[in-house]
Amino acid sequence: MTILDRYVLKKFLVPFLYCLIGFIAIWFVFDLSDNLQDFMLGNASFQSLWDYYASQIPEIVVMSVPIGTLLAILYSFSAMSRSNEIITMLGAGRSIVRILVPLMVVGVFLTGLTTYFNYESAPHASGIKKVLVGDIRRGAKAEKSIRAHLFRNREDRRTWFVSRMPLSGARLTGVQIVQQDPEGSIVQQWYAREATYDSNLLQWNLADARYVEMNTEGDILKAELKDLIRIDGWSETPWRIASSMLNADFLSVEELNDYLKYNSDFPASRLAPYLTHWHYRWAMPTICFLVIFVAAPCAIVYSRRGVLGGVATAIGMFFSLVFVSLVFIALGKGNRVSPAVAAWGPMFAFFLIGLFMLWMKSTNRDMPKLKIPRIQ
Repeated sequence: MTILDRYVLKKFLVPFLYCLIGFIAIWFVFDLSDNLQDFMLGNASFQSLWDYYASQIPEIVVMSVPIGTLLAILYSFSAMSRSNEIITMLGAGRSIVRILVPLMVVGVFLTGLTTYFNYESAPHASGIKKVLVGDIRRGAKAEKSIRAHLFRNREDRRTWFVSRMPLSGARLTGVQIVQQDPEGSIVQQWYAREATYDSNLLQWNLADARYVEMNTEGDILKAELKDLIRIDGWSETPWRIASSMLNADFLSVEELNDYLKYNSDFPASRLAPYLTHWHYRWAMPTICFLVIFVAAPCAIVYSRRGVLGGVATAIGMFFSLVFVSLVFIALGKGNRVSPAVAAWGPMFAFFLIGLFMLWMKSTNRDMPKLKIPRIQ
């Protein structure tokens, strides 16, 4: 790494760190003012507050890094343009692309960092925020559960009704299971006060259970009561049963993989939100890298004029990308467009626009301007 590369990195990293720390501090102040009353009612301890804010940091980092990268590039390169440092670098034989190489390396690193948080921590943070605040307000940790849940296993033609199911364990209470034959007739039923799953043996244990077997006409052929019924070979797991009620916005990549795997028999419209978010988990972090191709050409000017216009253009394009991405994600979740297109389409278009702008700036061409016809 040359001295000039280190100089460019220093010019970028200082405002970037200021932006990142500033965004986190602003979020902390607003969040604390919003939840302070709940924390006081629950006599929140330092440890509970630490656990809460530590769980929320990944989401804030994922949101702050792209906009921090944008603002840091605009600030640093605008300052270097005003002091004619960019012209000096070009006169020394450096091209625009070569000047941006250190920032591209940083962009790859930030993309990896954001991908790491967006893989699991950030989705979970937004999903458990209200739960954690409620726990602190009550002064005790409440068990999050699903109630009155109906799950349909279309492949094996089994239907589950569960009165209550904690998300933290493998114990279901108030369970009714209905087995149908290929023609749709009910042939077997199980009723249990409690059902637990042994993940090592892949076995369901039904406690205080009743088993009923019947023919296609509905006549009961066999009925028995047992303290415990063990069932092997069923494909259902507690997580699969609960997953059909979970919001795709708050699932990690692994949880989305499990959902798509175990619920592959669902119709495409039902799977669309989960598949869209699976692609978006990987597409969203690339903004940290793509923003370099738009922000740098807008911030680099060869005179003192035009700096403000370039900064406004870059910020406008960035927020246009955010808006278009949200629209495409909504279309993907509604099964209006392909999930891959919904997640990657705006990113690819933004990348092409950035490449075009970088080429225009590298070849010293003027950016195209919108001409408004005069009314005679």
